[in-house]
Amino acid sequence: MQNKHLFSVKDIAVIGMMTAMLEAVKMALASVPNVELVTLLIILFTLFLGWKTLIAVWAFVGIECVVWGIGLWTIMYIYIWPLLVLFTLLMKNVKASWPFWFLSGFFGLFFGAFCSIPYFFIGGPSMAISWWISGIPYDLLHGGSNFLIAMVLFHPMNAMLKKLA
Repeated sequence: MQNKHLFSVKDIAVIGMMTAMLEAVKMALASVPNVELVTLLIILFTLFLGWKTLIAVWAFVGIECVVWGIGLWTIMYIYIWPLLVLFTLLMKNVKASWPFWFLSGFFGLFFGAFCSIPYFFIGGPSMAISWWISGIPYDLLHGGSNFLIAMVLFHPMNAMLKKLA
């Protein structure tokens, strides 16, 4: 008999653990502005589980809504984190680790630009651009810290996930 289930019991358990890890690292670093491990974890999870990472990402967003309430940022999170999954899937066959350092860094650097999209629809291009520009110092910190974190942790975390897989 052919298995017609989209997710195995193992997938569901792994997705639950991934979601918990995303939330745990988000909370652990919440007091440090724009320094986070969520980006690196989503990249690594996507390299191992592919599109199934989207379920963990959306569950993470749901938990964030329960913890922090629903706001405009909710819309941003709903498309920003899946966008990172998509970028990573496009790079899935890359064997070197350094391109993922740059993906992590660029994602942090342009996080504000990605977040400005709803403001385009609320107040037009001037609102979106002004909102993005006002956050550039934070985006610089976000991109730089993402790059450094990925440079230091990508290889050991990737090796650990390979052992666990």
